[in-house]
Amino acid sequence: MKRNMYTRITIVLFIIGLMIAVQYNTIQKPAERDTRDIWAIREELAQEKQRHSALLAEIRSLHEVVDRYEQSEKVNQQAALNETLNRLKLQAGLTEVIGPGVVLRVEPAPELIEMGYEIKEISPDLLTQLLNTLFKNNATNVSIDGNRVVQTTAIRDINGKTTVNSIPLSSPSFEIFVGTSDYKAAQKMYNSLQASTFIDSFYLDNFNLVIEEPIEQLQIPAFDQPLTNDYLAEVKKGD
Repeated sequence: MKRNMYTRITIVLFIIGLMIAVQYNTIQKPAERDTRDIWAIREELAQEKQRHSALLAEIRSLHEVVDRYEQSEKVNQQAALNETLNRLKLQAGLTEVIGPGVVLRVEPAPELIEMGYEIKEISPDLLTQLLNTLFKNNATNVSIDGNRVVQTTAIRDINGKTTVNSIPLSSPSFEIFVGTSDYKAAQKMYNSLQASTFIDSFYLDNFNLVIEEPIEQLQIPAFDQPLTNDYLAEVKKGD
């Protein structure tokens, strides 16, 4: 019984001592106060006001830029429409393009000519596979035997003749012009085609695919046929 009483007294005394120690430590180390004088505080306040003024000036400048753009759009709506129209024509392939690119040439295998074999048409499937390979290698514009390739271009067999945009291809050889975004992309495409096994596919069909060195100025003709449209309709004035 006495042991339990002594234990309780010890615990109570320990808690009281701990509380006294914490209170003494708080008195000896009071919370830090801002001891700067009024001039130091005024100087810091002035710096904050300068930052605030700079932000307001930047916001005002941005508002002026937005106002100029809005005013420019109102004044030059016709110019903006013409610029948009020209950009869309370029994307649709209705504009002639001059820039870096690679020229491919499809020729019959020389041994066929020497042996007197009949030169057959290149298959639409092989030509389509080549076209897909070119676009996978970041081709931007392509023309096949002078026919510009656009979104609606179809490569098919019509009465035994391989056609592009319903126009029969010339008997091999014929050329394929491939435009790229820049000369570096043209070099990359040239190296990729040279290292691919796609050339063997042409050889198996008795053709040679000749890949010429990239050039800086390659002229790719515009699409010169009417574009078909199955989804959009012209709205008459007043509707």
